[in-house]
Amino acid sequence: MASERKYSCETASKTREWILAIIDFLKPYRFFLDAHVVNFFKDRLWEAVDKEWIDCLRKEPVQNLLQIPSGVVQDYWPASLKNFILCSKALAIPREQADLQKVLPDLQLTSLNNVLTQGMNRKKKHEIEALAAIVNSVARSIGARTIVDVGSGQGYLAQVLSFHYQLSVIAIDACSRHGRITELRAERIKKHYAAKMRKSGLVDRALNMPKTVTCRVLSTNMLKALSRSSQNKGEYEHSNLSGQVADKGSESPLLLAGLHACGDLSVTMLRTFLGCDEVKAVVSIGCCYNLLSEGGPENFDSQHGFPMSEVTKDAGLLLGKSSRDLACQSAERWRGMERDAGLHNFELHSFRAAFQMDVKGKLYVANRTGGS
Repeated sequence: MASERKYSCETASKTREWILAIIDFLKPYRFFLDAHVVNFFKDRLWEAVDKEWIDCLRKEPVQNLLQIPSGVVQDYWPASLKNFILCSKALAIPREQADLQKVLPDLQLTSLNNVLTQGMNRKKKHEIEALAAIVNSVARSIGARTIVDVGSGQGYLAQVLSFHYQLSVIAIDACSRHGRITELRAERIKKHYAAKMRKSGLVDRALNMPKTVTCRVLSTNMLKALSRSSQNKGEYEHSNLSGQVADKGSESPLLLAGLHACGDLSVTMLRTFLGCDEVKAVVSIGCCYNLLSEGGPENFDSQHGFPMSEVTKDAGLLLGKSSRDLACQSAERWRGMERDAGLHNFELHSFRAAFQMDVKGKLYVANRTGGS
């Protein structure tokens, strides 16, 4: 049974098997994937669900319903329902936290000082401390001295990599305001470190400052061009941003890094890693997968964020906005909810559906009667 299978990405053939198993599992439930959550109420989608499942679940305590996304079943549920839930759990990508010390034996996590973490909340501080240490470890292992921080935001990661780990960093972001904030913040940090070095007698030691580039990364070619020119003393001409520049960068290894690289930006980083010889590693924490662009069956080309896999392209799988939004839901979030919070969430969806139906009904009547 699929619910008892153990899937993995250890080899290309095993990865292909996993992808095809997911596609086969999703096919019968396409009507759910294509529907927004309020459509369950508005379009009476429960009528398409197995009656035995509905009769069972409508009597269940809220806490049991909140456990379903995590793959938790009850012994007395119908066999077909249990198999559906356990299959979805078996096919899901594991979310257990990795033991970083096993993956990267040389990793050294350090607590950052208040100067570097100014403006960060606890979550951001934790993310930056962990990711910066990982980037540093990977960079040292491949001999990369230059990091290209893609979607750098206000420069938190870039500044830690520059000042704390003494790496050369190019910080790329589409927002010019973020670039200015990064530069101003870096100047303040530089003054702190310069004063500290004077006290220690290290006046001859140069301080690395992140170089900022304001550019909306629209293609793999563009990111390749930026990566290849990243070591040319930070001099970026506008002509260099078209993706049509000659390869005049050095052969020194580069590492692409991204914290919350949104939507297609994470995909562009991966494609650049595959297509740019100078880029020897990529360390990326993606986000906003619901914003991935999708190609249709007639135009599965490299400019779209999904699908990347040739297997998925050959299978003709399209997700659609509703299923991408659904995929962003966290099973852990639902599992950790108390009963009242869970009920409140269900009520919000049902009230929104009722409101939507009421508004559409009034608009229909207004159009029929010539109202405005």
